Amino acid sequence: QDAYQNGVTKIREAISRGDVYQVNLCRVLSHPISNDQSILGLANELASANPAPHAVVISLPDLEIVSASPELFIKRYGDDLMSSPIKGTGKNEAEILEKDRAENIMIVDLVRHDLSQICEMGSIHVPRLMGVEKHPGLVHLVSDVSGKLIPNISWGQIFAAISPAGSVSGAPKIAALEIIKELEPVARGPYCGGIGWIMGDKCEIAVGIRTFWRDFKSNQIYFGTGAGITWGSDPLKEWNETVLKADRLIQIAGGQL
Repeated sequence: QDAYQNGVTKIREAISRGDVYQVNLCRVLSHPISNDQSILGLANELASANPAPHAVVISLPDLEIVSASPELFIKRYGDDLMSSPIKGTGKNEAEILEKDRAENIMIVDLVRHDLSQICEMGSIHVPRLMGVEKHPGLVHLVSDVSGKLIPNISWGQIFAAISPAGSVSGAPKIAALEIIKELEPVARGPYCGGIGWIMGDKCEIAVGIRTFWRDFKSNQIYFGTGAGITWGSDPLKEWNETVLKADRLIQIAGGQL
């Protein structure tokens, strides 16, 4: 906890210097798991106890991922793109602060910039700004940013422009990523990545938050949680936000594994 709160303080110092405006600071929890255990059974429990609009289950020879993500990273149908960043979290709507609203607007601007690199001029719109979404145990502020792709843009160009997701990095993105690399002692792994499907000129990819993964090489189960840090952040409150995001899902996993 001390290390995380110290990280919040360092980010606020970077903001005061003008280096960044917002940084998403994360931490990764881990717990030993026996060789013969699978986390795939957790998916059914999450589906009933914590249903999520972008839930994902992936089973690979050396990796299992179970995600209850509420956040859409990118959806493509033909030339139409949509991203729905989440910024602002509370137990209920009354707990959403002005700091959360400011943070949401910062990330919407970042996503608009990312999409502008691959979308036609004048096609970027924000059809929803700071909508309140209710999820099990908490509420989020969610915005939608849409655009129309420039003709002949490749998948590689799309992901080069938008990755990693603005909501889990910060603004400006490159400077935020440098601070994240300095302050986060453990690699995020699948957490905060893009998880979903691509087929032809269509895709639907979630931001890999609310995500458990099991690495067979280490015999550990992992879970990531984090919070967006701005000048208005209080270190203890940001720590508590990471606890709020993790607590319900950790309890569900504890009863399943």
